Amino acid sequence: MSALENRPFVKMNGLGNEILVLDLRKDSTRVTPEEARALARPAAVPFDQIMALYPPKTPGTDAFVRIYNNDGSESGACGNGMRCIAAIVARDSGKDVVNFETSSGLSSCRIEPQPNTVTVDMGAPRFGWQDIPLAEEFRDTRHIELQVGPIDNPVLHSPSAVNVGNPHAIFWVDDDVNAYDLARFGPLLENHPIFPERANISLCKVAARDHLIVRTWERGAGLTRACGSAACAAAVAAARLKLADRKVRVTLPGGDLFVEWRERDDHILMTGPVELEFEGRISAEMLAATAA
Repeated sequence: MSALENRPFVKMNGLGNEILVLDLRKDSTRVTPEEARALARPAAVPFDQIMALYPPKTPGTDAFVRIYNNDGSESGACGNGMRCIAAIVARDSGKDVVNFETSSGLSSCRIEPQPNTVTVDMGAPRFGWQDIPLAEEFRDTRHIELQVGPIDNPVLHSPSAVNVGNPHAIFWVDDDVNAYDLARFGPLLENHPIFPERANISLCKVAARDHLIVRTWERGAGLTRACGSAACAAAVAAARLKLADRKVRVTLPGGDLFVEWRERDDHILMTGPVELEFEGRISAEMLAATAA
C-alpha cells in the first residue's frame, strides 16, 4: 500500500498548466517517481507538475516544496505551481504574503487585489554556463551554438540560455511560434548532451518591446499550455539582448503572464491567474500502476 493512499489533494491550474497540490506538511511522506507517473495517467489525476508541501526548513517560510514532473523527475522551479500553492496556503492562513523554499532557493508570493491573481518573486536569473548548467564553456550565453536542421540552412539556431530555477533554452523566431514542430524536436533538444540536467525548450517571438509570444516544451512534462519559468526566462533573455523592455506581457497558449525583471535587485516578478478545479483523495485505483 502506498503512503499516499487516501491523502487529500487539490487540483488546480495556472493558465492551463495542470497542477496537483499535495499538503504533506504533517508527516513528510515522500512522493516516489513511480507514484508520480501513476497519478499522471489519464485514469488518475493527469497533471503537468505535483507541488508537494513539506514542513519548512528555513524560519519564516510556510513550507518546503518539492516539485515533481509527470515523468517522475523533479524540478527546481514551477512559476505557475507556485502561484497555485500560494493561493491555497494564503486561503487557509489568511495571509497576503506567503513564503516557500525549493531546491532552487526561497520564493515570496503576494496575493493581488484582483481575484485569483498572484505575484511570485522567482529570484534572480543565472547566466553563467556552469550555473545553467551547460556541458561546455560559453562565455556569452545570450547565444549558444545549437541548431535544428541542416548545418547550412538550420530551421532554428543560436538560442539564449538561462537558469531561472531550472535550465532554459530560448530560440528566437520571426514568424508564428506554432509554425514549428516543437513536439518532434522538443524532446531531442531537452535531452541534448549540451544540457547535462536537460532543459526546457522554448520558441519566442518578440511581438513588441512589451509583448512576447512563447511556446514551450517543458523538461519532464512535454508540451504545455503554460510554463511560468519559461515566460520568465524568455523575458529576461529578451531584455538582455535589448529586444524588449524589462516589463513585458508574455502570451502563452493558455493565456497571458506579466513579467518584470526588477532593476534594483535583478529579481523576476511574475504575475498571473490561478484556478481551483476540484478537490479529492488519492485512491488505490489511481496508484494501481505503481504496484504493476
